[in-house]
Amino acid sequence: VDGAKTSKRTPKNKNAHIFGGFVPFGLHLMDINTPFIMTDSVQEFGDGENTEFETVFVLTQFDSPEYNYLYKHEHRIVGPPVVLHCAAKDEPLQFSCRPLYSTTMLNLSLCFTGFRNKEEMKNLVNLVHHMGGTIRKDFSTKVTHLVAYSTHGEKYRLAVCMGTPILTPSWILKAWERRDDVNFHAGDEEFRTEFKVPPFQDCVLSFLGFSEEEKANMEERTLKHGGTYLEVGNERCTHMVVEENLVKELPFSPSKNLFVVKQEWFWGSIQMDARAGESMYLYEKNDSPAMKKAVSLLSLTTPNSNRKRRRLKDTLAQLTKETEISPFPPRKRPSAEHSLSIGSLLDISNTPETCKSSKPSKSSTPVLSKQSARWQVSKELYQTESNYVDILSTILQLFKHPLEKEGQVGGPILAQEEIKTIFGSIPDIYEVHTRIKNDLEELLTDWSENRSVGNIILKYSKELVKAYPPFVNFFEMSKETIVRCEKQKPRFHAFLKINQAKPECGRQTLVELLIRPVQRLPSVALLLNDIKKHTSDDNPDKITLEKAIESLKEVMTHINEDKRKTEGQKQIFDVVYEVDGCPANLLSSHRSLVYRVETIALGDQPCDRGENVTLFLFNDCLEIARKRHKVINTFKSPLGQTRPPPPLKHIALMPLSQIRRVLDLQDTEECVNAFALVVRPPTEQENLLFSFQLAGEETVKSAWLRTLCRHVANTICRADAEDFIQCTDPDSLQVSTKDMDSTLSKASRAIKKTSKKVKKGLRKRQQHDAKTVQLVSLSDVTPAFVEDFLLLMPCMFEPIAQGVFSSCKASEAG
Repeated sequence: VDGAKTSKRTPKNKNAHIFGGFVPFGLHLMDINTPFIMTDSVQEFGDGENTEFETVFVLTQFDSPEYNYLYKHEHRIVGPPVVLHCAAKDEPLQFSCRPLYSTTMLNLSLCFTGFRNKEEMKNLVNLVHHMGGTIRKDFSTKVTHLVAYSTHGEKYRLAVCMGTPILTPSWILKAWERRDDVNFHAGDEEFRTEFKVPPFQDCVLSFLGFSEEEKANMEERTLKHGGTYLEVGNERCTHMVVEENLVKELPFSPSKNLFVVKQEWFWGSIQMDARAGESMYLYEKNDSPAMKKAVSLLSLTTPNSNRKRRRLKDTLAQLTKETEISPFPPRKRPSAEHSLSIGSLLDISNTPETCKSSKPSKSSTPVLSKQSARWQVSKELYQTESNYVDILSTILQLFKHPLEKEGQVGGPILAQEEIKTIFGSIPDIYEVHTRIKNDLEELLTDWSENRSVGNIILKYSKELVKAYPPFVNFFEMSKETIVRCEKQKPRFHAFLKINQAKPECGRQTLVELLIRPVQRLPSVALLLNDIKKHTSDDNPDKITLEKAIESLKEVMTHINEDKRKTEGQKQIFDVVYEVDGCPANLLSSHRSLVYRVETIALGDQPCDRGENVTLFLFNDCLEIARKRHKVINTFKSPLGQTRPPPPLKHIALMPLSQIRRVLDLQDTEECVNAFALVVRPPTEQENLLFSFQLAGEETVKSAWLRTLCRHVANTICRADAEDFIQCTDPDSLQVSTKDMDSTLSKASRAIKKTSKKVKKGLRKRQQHDAKTVQLVSLSDVTPAFVEDFLLLMPCMFEPIAQGVFSSCKASEAG
């Protein structure tokens, strides 16, 4: 350690002596290139000043009499971790005007709030200083962590707003316990997450107006997030959470110390992972002064009572009209700035609409009270399109964009991959339908019977083909992701609760909103059909409408085909994961899974008699896999998700063109529910017989064999699929299902398996240039041990296993 760099109080120093503590602390002193002295007495070095050297005392105990003596005499004190840290990084000793034991909290700036015991706080402050941290009295942007005893106070509110981590005092104490770990830092997110102050700490909640199921759910989440709950009316309650849509009157007059809040406060606190400010979520009764004032501001009354009555009369007249009005907002009179939109009163559909200010009509020409049937249906198409665009906007503005927002309080609610899976191509769908809606609005504004509705759909048909399949095909995956994340991530559950309760959602869940794109195109096609019915034959739009309907059918066909392919590809992936050693070339864009059959092998090909064999029939090949005997480990994906071990072992992937004949074996006393395949692989000079017995009763043999023959015929381009099946006596092929479950049969199969494993082990031994292994004692080694050893040990231990086996053969046990 360079003394000139370490000393700030004595600039003349050129070297630094480090005087060691009293208990060995594991320092690699030879690695520290500086003079040092080990001592049991500090007085002899701490009594005088040295102008040539700076004295730095390294102590292992910061609560010893020696520490108190040195601290009183203002000597520079450090702990072993500081020396190790600086030596490892080839840096000068950290300078601190206070004793510095470690760098556990280096570069951290802490602020405290909610402490009543000054002695406890003083002790925590000292520990922070000993670990290299700093303390700030007032909260500011320079504070990196707030240490809080409660969720009250201005500092807590500021920390929540600024996204500063809020931690319990235990964080400091646990960090001090790990002070000797040079590689540990208290600011590591993984470590400090355990000590986050829960949002409902020191809160006692009660719930009013909720169903029993919802109440139980909220009580469970209250406990999970650090709070407690009691029944409504208990004097110990700090908060009463009210279902504002159902509760019209409180059962009692709340005290000044009780916060009466809406349910949004509860879910908002969980979403932020911090207690939300109550002032924004206070529940107001209908007869409260605040509510009366709000109602008066929204009232339609004017000083002129006659005008009020006329307006009411006109509104009722409009509501009772049989004919619908224009989809566009009526022109406003200067004196009617606060009048209700008649369009909003008439819209009784259960589709949510975002609260947007309506665009003024491009035409000032009033709409005629009665229009043609073609216009009426076209207007309905526009209205449903407008509602649909509003739904898509709600999904984006209320759900997707907030989830993607950077700097969320408490960190991201969902990972980017999960957001992409849930929302998919919704932005693209929203974009194209916004343009369709605008074109329909322009068409209806300047309406004539010759204007073409079909051209608008044709204009965007290519964009519809691009936008819809990616979303519709993966809708089920999107739905599953929402359900999974809602169960596993409390903050996402709270986020959904808050936003799904908003008027824009129309009391519908996110899943219910996301299903709308799946339903939209068939709905548009029906409306276009209706418009076509009311379009005269001499109208050019009739042919255009037919083309538009066909284009939508093409999009839907494209979606269905893509969906079928996607599901087929997913099934192939499932097979690959299920079968250990499955060839990679099974994955192909043209391949799909047709049939899966569980069987038992009856011969020696393609595996031993009695093996449980699964046959996967694809449109052009047959995957043959057997049940694995023992499963050793589990597969872990790169994302850290543990996948269960494959239950099956690959035997063969056989093209269907190699199947020469399918044999339907007749049922006899010796053979039941069996079939066989005559196979001719290109590597063989003669035909092979693969015989199986169907396991279980769920598979109908005749249906399975017909399906197999049809795909064999398709593969080799033959139309006579039925000719591939031949009914045969099993005795002629020496095939039998008798005694499959007998003890002797099982013992015979076990001997064959053991023999194969031993031979396989010997073959591998010969392939490795392994070193000779000598065993000291073989008294406890048995053949059963050898079998298990060969099966379970990886290849790197096989030479040892073979050494055991060779020695065992020479002994009586062998």
